[in-house]
Amino acid sequence: MFQTQNLATSQQPNKNLKGYLLLRQSAKKEFIEIPEFLTIGRSPQAQFKIDDPYVSQRHARIEKKAGGFFIRDLQSRNGTFVNGAQIFEALLRDGDTLRIGEVDILFHFSRTEEDDELSLTSKNFSWSQQLQKIPSMAESELPVLILGESGTGKELLARYIHRNSRRIHGPLVSVNCSALGESLIESELFGHAKGSFTGATHDRKGAFESARGGTLFLDEIGELPLHLQPKLLRALENQEIRPVGSDKTIKTNVRIIAATHQNLKSKVMNGTFRSDLYFRLHVVEIQPPALRDRIEDFEILLYKFCKKEKVRFSHNAIQSLKKYRWPGNIRELKNAIQRARVLYKNELIDEFMIENLIDQVPPVNLKAHLVGIPASIKDLEKNIIVECLAKNKGNQRKTALELGIPKSTLHDRVKSYQINLDELK
Repeated sequence: MFQTQNLATSQQPNKNLKGYLLLRQSAKKEFIEIPEFLTIGRSPQAQFKIDDPYVSQRHARIEKKAGGFFIRDLQSRNGTFVNGAQIFEALLRDGDTLRIGEVDILFHFSRTEEDDELSLTSKNFSWSQQLQKIPSMAESELPVLILGESGTGKELLARYIHRNSRRIHGPLVSVNCSALGESLIESELFGHAKGSFTGATHDRKGAFESARGGTLFLDEIGELPLHLQPKLLRALENQEIRPVGSDKTIKTNVRIIAATHQNLKSKVMNGTFRSDLYFRLHVVEIQPPALRDRIEDFEILLYKFCKKEKVRFSHNAIQSLKKYRWPGNIRELKNAIQRARVLYKNELIDEFMIENLIDQVPPVNLKAHLVGIPASIKDLEKNIIVECLAKNKGNQRKTALELGIPKSTLHDRVKSYQINLDELK
């Protein structure tokens, strides 16, 4: 489906704004700075020439405008895609993947991929042992299952595996199984035929077809509806799919990486996740630890984000930050540093300022994430959770939203406090 945006062009572009295209060829990287206009195509006159038979002579154009960099399809034969979606014109954001013909190109605002690079070293012994095995995982074609809490870098691991695999020249397509309704996810995975349902005005490729020759990343696989699990299993075992509303099967060619913050073994035991699908996905496993369980790396990660955001913390502030349990893990840490840049620009942040950086949940929850909390606060937190769960009839998603905490954190609290959800429904 085409995506477009209402784009203002009356103002002059920001002359200080820079944009770069990153083209990867095996281990070689090539950054290309984008001028005011950049034409992409197969023509010798194109400013960015791509020798690919699926690329049109004048395929697309990137233009710097007042709001940033915009890419526009030039009526190309095979279309222009941003993050897997076909576009007519779209605003580019840092880290976007452009698909031109059969070539993937990354867009960045700087000549660095610091945020995207995975460090294969850790001071934590257990995590270090796992990291050493990741390059060999990347080289294989086996399915990979990534298990870990939200914010631990599961998508980062998937990107690393793809970029260091033999499928580097193919696309990396991500599908978040928890972000789509049950009526849409089948079409998102397998595609659909024109007229197969209301609104299906044309044939549409699904994620399996879009990822052909590359990697399909199934994020939050634990949220996949039970009735779709046999279809996914069949697609993996037979290496073929059938689009919604079509009577034709299509052979697939993808490498599968799946991830979830849920305990899939428990879901298999309670019948909400098929055991045969679990074993099909669970060939090679990675378990990125929670930030609190690899606290040896905390200061390295902190300094990395501080360097990027130009933020400074005092020694006492850093020690206070290390005591926080970081329920949102590395993602929450990164967000806190970005918040510090806005609130305390050019200031040395001391321990009395950090409450404004991490107190983004109700006060009782913040205290519950600090090390060494007294039992009375635990009881208070449990009572608040039980009361909110009862109000929402045991619905953990609504409860987590109201409490302002990740669903994975709420799940851990329910388990820790031995809260009986059946009694609250």
